[in-house]
Amino acid sequence: MTQRKLGKKPARLDPRTYRLAAPLSFRLPAPPPSVNWAPTAIWPMWCNDTLGCCTQVSVASAIRTWTGAALTPITLADGEVVANYSAESGYVPGQSATDQGGVEVDVLSRWCRQGYERPGQTRDYLTAFGYVDPKDTVSVHRAIAMLGGLYIGLSLPEYACSTDGDWVVDPTADNRIAGGHAVWIHGYDDAWLYLNTWGAPRRMSYEFFAANCDEAYGLISRQNWTTLKGVSPRAEDLDQLVDELQASTTT
Repeated sequence: MTQRKLGKKPARLDPRTYRLAAPLSFRLPAPPPSVNWAPTAIWPMWCNDTLGCCTQVSVASAIRTWTGAALTPITLADGEVVANYSAESGYVPGQSATDQGGVEVDVLSRWCRQGYERPGQTRDYLTAFGYVDPKDTVSVHRAIAMLGGLYIGLSLPEYACSTDGDWVVDPTADNRIAGGHAVWIHGYDDAWLYLNTWGAPRRMSYEFFAANCDEAYGLISRQNWTTLKGVSPRAEDLDQLVDELQASTTT
């Protein structure tokens, strides 16, 4: 089995974080029954076999998903993912003691303020992000369908770290929590949520998601999630969504 690392620090739910439920409900009252924004993507390991950089692997996964759906797929190199991990977390290459993982809201906040490395001449900036209640399945679907995915954190059981199969609840397996793990969900249907981790696609049951997801964020990216017409692949005006998000309550 390929070595696998975790790397998400405990969730810190900042009360100042925008809530996305109301703006998404206004823009997409009824989400479609299924969507998958990256059904054929090839997913790199992005060094998550040797480093606890899953919070940055999820950033790279979001960029790959968005650009592949809107225009032309952009895949970050391993060195760019590690550089972004170092910039946000303080990791120093070659010094294992500094490989401490990241806090999701800190990773997303830095992405908005200072940006991250990406291929080409420009840095990648996130426009905005908002909290999505992982217990609200309709809001989860709306975020994936409208925003191109969902950035989540899991308290991952031991058995989920070793299986190559689907993530499902298994009461007979080792359910001790191994640690925190960040993943990017890029699709759903009535039975599964679709994501990538450790260099491969994976499916996760809703029961597993409900049992283990401790934070979830919808991300808005004008830079990556717009077509040549300046709208999302679903023809949504992202500027209006950002205005509605920032006008909504944060409590």
